[in-house]
Amino acid sequence: MTTEQTTMTGVILPGNRAVQFREFPVPEPGTGQVLVKMKASSICGSDIRAIYREHLGKGPEAYQGVIAGHEPSGQIVKLGSNCKAFTVGDRVILYHIAGCGCCEDCMQGYMISCTSPVHRKAYGWQRDGGHADYCLAEENTCVRLPDELTYIDGAFMACGFGTAWECLTRMNVSGRDRLLVTGLGPVGLAAAQLARSLGVTEIIGIDLAPGRLEFAQKLKYRGHAPLVDHVLSADDSPLAEIKRLTGGHGCEVSIDCSGAASARLVALRGTAQWGRCGFVGEGGKVEFDVSPFLIHEQITLYGSWVTSRKHLADLALHLARVGVHPESTCGVRLPLAKASEAYDLADKGQTGKVCIVYDE
Repeated sequence: MTTEQTTMTGVILPGNRAVQFREFPVPEPGTGQVLVKMKASSICGSDIRAIYREHLGKGPEAYQGVIAGHEPSGQIVKLGSNCKAFTVGDRVILYHIAGCGCCEDCMQGYMISCTSPVHRKAYGWQRDGGHADYCLAEENTCVRLPDELTYIDGAFMACGFGTAWECLTRMNVSGRDRLLVTGLGPVGLAAAQLARSLGVTEIIGIDLAPGRLEFAQKLKYRGHAPLVDHVLSADDSPLAEIKRLTGGHGCEVSIDCSGAASARLVALRGTAQWGRCGFVGEGGKVEFDVSPFLIHEQITLYGSWVTSRKHLADLALHLARVGVHPESTCGVRLPLAKASEAYDLADKGQTGKVCIVYDE
């Protein structure tokens, strides 16, 4: 499987809600690298927050004017020298950060927190990402995509579903728990779907955006039962309703996927005594009375940032085994030529996940 194509179109994000198309040569893989034909490349809220609107990031979030897209999934079409685990034709998800491979975090598979200021480079942020026909990738960032899963499934797992999975599994979520999700955007919906797959039978979700509330209400888990049992508007002072629905106790587990201070506070206060609360939504601040809301309630508070390459591989196998498809949370599919529209829809935040898809 090879390509005769020598040039490709890629998307650049100059800021100020602009999308630019530029022509690039199709890259050649070097030692330990593979060339991946893109099949699906979704848009993350971090892309909107820190790149699309304006370039806010510094350090690990600094955008370097590269091809955008840090949630890529596709098929390997060419190998560089010294590739050891993958071959041409393999379907892959790209773990979206390449690290130094030597620091403690990299050795544990958490390239997201690689400590090297030189070698840590995220796809779509410091090195070319998935919003082009092809993506040059390090073989050690490839994760095998099971045949049972779609390329859109793979793209969604690369960041958002991986982020939710890491936090839920760290909190040992299981069928004994009720789950509160604050923020019903793509990561919040991922948390709900994954919690269902781990045995959770009751989920409460809140959001501000009418479009997201409506989208969440329509979603079914594996096509049958509602994905979210109780969809609440954040405008309606939802804490009292959360307490009512749980007999005054709150949920055993909560996860904030919004990054908003008010939602984080609801997540914490909606957690039952001795419960677990996770923060995965990026940005913003939160202020609360520590003694009554955290210490006296004996709540364990988790901060969780993306996942590891090994845990991403575990997630892919889990979803294939239980027959759950992240693609079901997709709100919009558009071709690369309509990337401007895709980013605009993702920025408005009134639908499910937005994904750029490519011709077979």
